[in-house]
Amino acid sequence: MSRLLLGIVIGLLLVPVAGLLYFKFGSLPVAVADKPFPMERQITHVALNARIDREKIAEPPIQPTGDTLVAGAHIYVEKCAFCHGMYREPSQIGKNMFPDAPPLWQPHHGGQVVGVSDDPPGETYWKVYNGIRLTGMPAYDKQLTETEMWQVSLLLANADKPLPPAALDLLRPVASAPAPAAVPAK
Repeated sequence: MSRLLLGIVIGLLLVPVAGLLYFKFGSLPVAVADKPFPMERQITHVALNARIDREKIAEPPIQPTGDTLVAGAHIYVEKCAFCHGMYREPSQIGKNMFPDAPPLWQPHHGGQVVGVSDDPPGETYWKVYNGIRLTGMPAYDKQLTETEMWQVSLLLANADKPLPPAALDLLRPVASAPAPAAVPAK
């Protein structure tokens, strides 16, 4: 009986020591190109979704008017487009992050959903306000006002609906101007 108890105690001590050595000697997959842990996305999404469901604001304090959506487009272009891309054009940077930064202007689910338009605005607001650890998504609570965070959240919640032309003009990638023709030397 004492050998069994000793074996259990040693086994319980070896597990944390093995885990510590795994971390200490750099075996943990921390590079973007590394394969994720088994079930890594599922495990992290359970905790993230539970926290968002508990803390998200049910009703936005502002409405998605044309002015709100245009203001949200200004904010999006300035703060979000680098990682999440422009209207119908994904970001080259976002594709090389782990996890990938979702392209917020790309249709998916058979074209019925654009970006996160299937999420309630309060969920998107939570992500903008708090950020998401280990994803590259920063918290904007110190950079944007509450109104600005709601404006961009409402814009993204309405990405699958017709947007004001002024908002679309801001969100469409600007075509590069052709290079000036070379001036012949005299």
